[in-house]
Amino acid sequence: MIDLSPLVRRLAGTPLASWSQGLQVQLETKLKKGHGDLDRWRGALEALPRLQPSDIDLVDGLRLDCACDDATRAQMRQALMGLSPWRKGPFDLFGVHVDTEWRSDWKWSRISPHLDLKGKRVLDVGCGNGYYQWRMLGAGADMVIGVDPNWLFFCQFQAVQHYLPELPAWHLPFALEELPANLEGFDTVFSMGVFYHRRSPIEHLLALKDCLVKGGELVLETLVIEGDEQQVLVPEDRYAQMRNVWYLPSVPALERWLRRAGFSDVRCVDVSVTSVEEQRSTEWMRYQSLGDFLDPDDHSKTVEGLPAPRRATLLARK
Repeated sequence: MIDLSPLVRRLAGTPLASWSQGLQVQLETKLKKGHGDLDRWRGALEALPRLQPSDIDLVDGLRLDCACDDATRAQMRQALMGLSPWRKGPFDLFGVHVDTEWRSDWKWSRISPHLDLKGKRVLDVGCGNGYYQWRMLGAGADMVIGVDPNWLFFCQFQAVQHYLPELPAWHLPFALEELPANLEGFDTVFSMGVFYHRRSPIEHLLALKDCLVKGGELVLETLVIEGDEQQVLVPEDRYAQMRNVWYLPSVPALERWLRRAGFSDVRCVDVSVTSVEEQRSTEWMRYQSLGDFLDPDDHSKTVEGLPAPRRATLLARK
């Protein structure tokens, strides 16, 4: 059983104290429903070798290390492979390099200089396997809660937390909609790679705002297109082979949406075209990746003839 009592104690005396009281039951209820592969992924977690990291780096990457032999590293590698595919990372765990689909460290290096997370209580919505949660702690966050309903990502987070049990990071297998309305308890809320999957983008912004304390900061990272305040792309069907992409606004349009949702001090801090070096298939994620979703003769377009992925990060204040 995953014991959330440390999280409950951590949230005592905060605006999130009342919410925290029901988290253990909510988690256990979801675990009972589970997933068809959950037992297999739990088996991979149980196969992880018992190690105590003597060297922990969450600032320049995500690296854990200690003295261990080749047999132990082979055991580590096999257990972690049992949790494939790995999409966000990379992770360097006791000499095993988990070369994930995304070079998420590149994104973090672009975004983190614009953030002040020291002493902040952070929520990461759509946190994936928790890679950014650990980097947020490395940047000085007081604590980080991530929510993502994907069970494989939940188990991948558990694999890392297995070696960092004392650090204040928690992954809850919940969707944003499963959080209470008007939480108003987080200093910083992240939504990275989620916005374009939402059918109602303004409702998503309002829900994120409800999680923030007054004066709190939203970090919103999403797909965008070039253009003025009136430019928004709504794919007819797929976008880069993804069915669940709904809205790709221009940066000026997105800034307007944030202001309409009640945010202030809205600013764009990064715009980057995603390269096939930043997102690609690897030994740890063998399925198709970005290179398969771009026009082979013109990488400025997707296979559907739409503008290739361009991502922007915006900050806004409640």
